[in-house]
Order: sequence, then C-alpha cells, then structure tokens
Amino acid sequence: MIRSSFTLAALSLAVLAGCDNAPKSTPLETATTMQTQQTEKPVSAVAPIAKKVPHEMTIHGDTRIDDYYWLRDDERKAPEVISYLNAENAYTDAMLAHTKTLQDTLFEELKGRIKKDDDSVPVKRGDYFYSSQTRGENEYPTYVRSSDFKGSDQQVILDVNALAKDHDYFAVSGLSVSTNGNLMAYGEDTVSRRIYTIKVKDLTTGQLLEDTLEGTNGGVIWANDNKTFYYIKKDAQTLLGYQVYRHTLGTPQSDDELIYEETDTSYYTGISKSKDGSEIYIWHSSTNASGMSVLSADDIKAKPKRLIEREDDLEYSISKLGNTYYIVTNLNAVNFQLMKVDVDKAHDKANWQTVIAPRDDIKLEGVDLFKDYLVYQEREQGQSRLIVRHLTTGDEHTLSFNDSAYTIASYGNNDINSDKLRVYYTSMTTPGTSYDIDLKSGDKTQLKQQTVLGDFNADNYASERIFVKARDGIKVPVSLVYRKDAFKKDGTNPLLQYGYGSYGATMDPTFSSSRLSLLDRGFVFAIAHVRGSQMLGRPWYEDGKLLTKKNTFNDFVDVTKSLVTQGYGAKDEIFAYGGSAGGLLMGAVVNQAPELYKGVVAAVPFVDVVTTMLDESIPLTTNEYGEWGNPNEKEYYDYMLSYSPYDQVAKQAYPNMLVTTGLHDSQVQYFEPAKWVAKLRDFKTDDNKLLFKIDMEAGHGGASGRFKRLEDTALNYAFMLDLAGIKN
Repeated sequence: MIRSSFTLAALSLAVLAGCDNAPKSTPLETATTMQTQQTEKPVSAVAPIAKKVPHEMTIHGDTRIDDYYWLRDDERKAPEVISYLNAENAYTDAMLAHTKTLQDTLFEELKGRIKKDDDSVPVKRGDYFYSSQTRGENEYPTYVRSSDFKGSDQQVILDVNALAKDHDYFAVSGLSVSTNGNLMAYGEDTVSRRIYTIKVKDLTTGQLLEDTLEGTNGGVIWANDNKTFYYIKKDAQTLLGYQVYRHTLGTPQSDDELIYEETDTSYYTGISKSKDGSEIYIWHSSTNASGMSVLSADDIKAKPKRLIEREDDLEYSISKLGNTYYIVTNLNAVNFQLMKVDVDKAHDKANWQTVIAPRDDIKLEGVDLFKDYLVYQEREQGQSRLIVRHLTTGDEHTLSFNDSAYTIASYGNNDINSDKLRVYYTSMTTPGTSYDIDLKSGDKTQLKQQTVLGDFNADNYASERIFVKARDGIKVPVSLVYRKDAFKKDGTNPLLQYGYGSYGATMDPTFSSSRLSLLDRGFVFAIAHVRGSQMLGRPWYEDGKLLTKKNTFNDFVDVTKSLVTQGYGAKDEIFAYGGSAGGLLMGAVVNQAPELYKGVVAAVPFVDVVTTMLDESIPLTTNEYGEWGNPNEKEYYDYMLSYSPYDQVAKQAYPNMLVTTGLHDSQVQYFEPAKWVAKLRDFKTDDNKLLFKIDMEAGHGGASGRFKRLEDTALNYAFMLDLAGIKN
C-alpha cells in the first residue's frame, strides 16, 4: 500500500496544508490569460497561471504534450518552481482569508476535544512495559517504560520534543529495544522523505552510542547477542528499501555486511522477528506475490534462506509456534486459508496441512498465536471479527461487540505464553478503546477509551451500514454517521463522502473526534467502500485494479447518486474527499461527474498516472505495475490513459477544489498535483475556486506535530463549511 499513509487517522481528514509564504516573482503569463475569479475574492488575489513549455512524450505511436512538465524538480530547489509554489500558497491564503475566523474557531474546537496530558496503554515486551505520553502543548510524544503495568518505576527512554526542537519537521520511526533491554535503536527523519538515520541509545546510561547509520527505512531487528542488528537501506533515487545489512555495534556503517539484496524492483523488502525471538524474517512483497527468507536470531553469521521459492500470484505469511509454522496463504484459496507445517518440512508445499479451509464468502485476514490458543481474524459481508480457538480441544468462541459496523484489531500481543489478547476497538460513534480479553472466557477488561473533552455524548450520534447498487448491478457497502438531532432523511443535509479504493486497503469505520465539528454542523459523513479495497474479500480488490480500475471510480459516483436519491444528502451540498491513491479517485470522479459535487478536497493526489508509471526513476513506480499495469505494454497504456486525471482534464466546469501536497512527498511527488492544478486552471470553464496548498516543510504524511495537524484539518473543514454557507 504505497501511495497512501492513511490508516485509522485517514478518516479524521487530517490532511496536508501549506505554510504562509510571501509571493515572489513567478513564471506567470499576462493578466489577459487569467481565468475569471469569484467576486468574493480580494481584489489583489489573482490566480497564478503557470507558463507553458511543451514537452513531447511518445510511446506506442502516441504522442502526448505536457505543457507543465517543467514543474518537475527532483532537487526541489529550482527558484522558478519554488516561486510558483509560493505564489499558489499566497493565492490560497488570500482566497481563504475570509474564513480565518472560522479556521480559528475550528482549530480551538478540535484542540479542545483532545486530552493534552495523555498516556497510551502500556504494552509488554520482554521484561518491560512500554508506552508513550503527551503533555500540555507538546507536539510530540515522550516514550517511557516501567517494570510493571502501573508504571511505578517509569523511565523516560526518548523525549521526541527535545529532539525536534530545532526542526520544522521531525519524525521518529522504529523504536526497537535489544533482547536484554539495555539498548534502543530508532530512526530520525528531519525532511519528510522517509529516509531515516538510525541512532542507538544506551538505556542504562542515557547516552547515545557513536553508531549512526544513514539512508535507512528507520527500523532495526536485533539479534539475540545484543550487539548485532539488521536494517534496510534505501535506494537514494527510487527510495525503495532493497538491501538488508547486518551491523555490529562499535563498527562503522561502511563495514556492515550486506546479507540480502532485492534485485526485482517489483518487490518491497521488510524485516521482522518471530514472536518467540528465535528467527529473523526478511519479507518479500509485491502487489500480487509475497514470500519470506529466514535466518537464525542466535547466529550472527547466519545467511538468509528462502522458505520456498517465490511464485507469481502466490502470497503467504508465517507465524511460528514451537516447531510449527502457521501459514496464511492464498494457495488454492482466493480468500486465503490457514495451513500449518513442521518447521523443517516447510520448504515443500506438499507438506502444508489445512487448519482453516478456504471459503468463498469469508476472507481470512490474519492470525495471532499463543501457547494454547489461536486467534484468527476473518471478514464476512464487510465486517471483521475475531475468533478464539483452543489449540488442543478445537473449541471456539467469537468475540462480540455492540456496534453493527466497527473496526477491531489485535496489537501488542508479544508474549506467546499470555492468556490474554490485547485488542483495539472503534466504530463511527465509539471512541477508540483498548481491551484485554481473557482467551478462555472471552471476558473483556477495558483498559482505556479515547477521552473526548467537551460535551461529547455518543448517544447523540447514529451510524448506519447500507448497500448501494452500482451501475453494473454490484452492491457497494457504505458506512454513514450523523448527529441524530441534526439529520433528516429528506435531502437537506450537507454530506461529505470519503473514498480510497486501491492496494486492497480497506478503510473500516472508525471514530474521529475532529469529525464531530462537521457532524455537529449538520453534515452527514459517508465512507464509500468501493472496489479496489478488500471490504468484501479478495475478489473486491481484484475487481478494482489493473484493467478493472474504473470500477473504483464508477462505484464512488454511483454511491453519491444513491445517497442523494435516498435523502442522505442535499444534491447541491455534496462534498468529496480522498488522499494519495484516493486523490486519484477524486481526480477521476471530477472528470467523470463534476456536476455532483459542490466541493472536493484532493490531498497529496496521485493524478499523473501514465507519466509517473513510465518513469522508473520516480520512487515506487516499478513496484506498482501489479496495481495499475505497466504502460510499456500498449493494453495497459491505453487503459491507464483513458482514466488518468491529468491526461483527461477537459474543457468543462469543475467543482470548487482544494488540492494539497508536501514539497518533500516521497510517495506522490509534489509536481503531480502542481501540474494538475496548472492544467485545470487552463481548461476549466467555471468560476469556482481552485486552490492549491503546499506544505513547504512536509511530505506525504503531512505536518509532524499533533496540533499542527489540527490546523491542517481546520483549513480543510473551513473550505467545505464556507462553501456550504456555514460561517461559524
């Protein structure tokens, strides 16, 4: 899932915004070429019009002219480009200046719901319980540990606020403590390109070691000697993590041993450790295949060995319990099955034995192993559930929850001997809640529920799950939430529809305290679970990728039409939001059915599909041929070209639009939305707003501080509320 950083936080609409940069001289054309602007704008607000420099691109006998190719600057320093981006920021600031009071009001609301002094639920790893704390006005967490769950002897192991104080952007990744608990490695990124520098801290003295490793993905896996760890190095151009190195403390990075190098650029590389600590895994993952290499965590000279040879369209992952591997795989199973095999016989698939057989209408999503229990997660009709099976007796029970649609996930279950399962639970009306669940009885102990300050009462809100028939007869699931006393099913409420629909990423319904600011002002919020996710199993994904990708866009449009017909939203007050690959969705939707939407927010949008996928020097391109297709093949080129938002911009009216990006984005390069906005300005025939906000300090994930993110959310909300005529 590459052109997305959206997880549970995605549904809060905490997307990017830009900083206020004064305009400088820009590559603009004369005023005679400028589009007519809305009368409400300040007289001085004139939309930047990018110059045209025709750039020819020919393949398969087809020539495309890209007038804005010049906006690409791999170094992100070209004065002409930076000047243009600054002009866009200044224009957006001017056009939204009249919403400043509303933005401030929203920001204070969003901030006012957050408990400033907050602790995460401690998670046990080894001899310690680890957690994070946020305090007061601090933007970043402080990481701590204790010898008990209550935190009676708490020790600060990393204060991110102290590390970040001299940086406009700062991110920490991959905190990993050695087996004996004395050393901790972590990654730092001060640019937001997701290239991390690994540092090592001695937790017994509080001092940093001299070891500093550059150009990594930020995470390490410790060998059991407490002196050696493994890490992944990234290609500086493509940003792919493709080399696994073994580092010995006290030695320079130049002496590190390369133990694995991925030569197939369609594969991603990852590393992890078995739950019992005995093995280290190198993960190989492409869009439609996966596999693993294994090495001993006790042998610092071990060489990785493939579990089985990789095969196209074969996916599997393993979990180890004693001398047995449990394998979640699509071997002879469209929706996956669970198999097991003795560790020393795993190399031959003929030895794999079925534990949970494949089912046509239920997708197996994952397992968690304990000494006496197997916990497996499955999805049926769009809803996930967790089932506990006793490994000896085979007795099972399903964990039950009250909401009709919810998100459930296990986490922090590091102790294989535990008799409790840690889970995170949320719905669109239930704040995130952590439970410990007794594996024998199923009894739940609530450890924490997200605190929502103010007058929040979950009973004031209602959530629904409905199915909408798409144009080809397929029924698309939709999750909705609204405030009961503000909603009437008569087509009078403004409605915001969110979608993603790529990489098989399923955006389950979750709670967002920020979203309350929309619901309390009468908005209905809807998630369209369009094809391209795995909401209805693996076939739901397969029917929204490659040569069926247009189903994703059609589903979203058809959901909008149905929600209006059913009275969930006012036909003239419909808004849409999507980010990253969901920004591609927004681009395709506004080309197909612009008349349906009053306003659209496209965050870090992947919109220049064909040009990007033809350029193997751009980060992440080759890995994604299995998702979009390889345009070097004419069949895929023609199909991708037929929906690529940038290539399909037309002389027509478009909705009001706010497009956001980050200059240092490593997933979707900033120049994709920059070119798209420039072309839209040239082609669109309406007087609607077209605003482009660039965070000059951030990347794909947006601002790094918790309150800075709220400013971004307030900006986006204000854009939509203002268009809906809601001024306070």
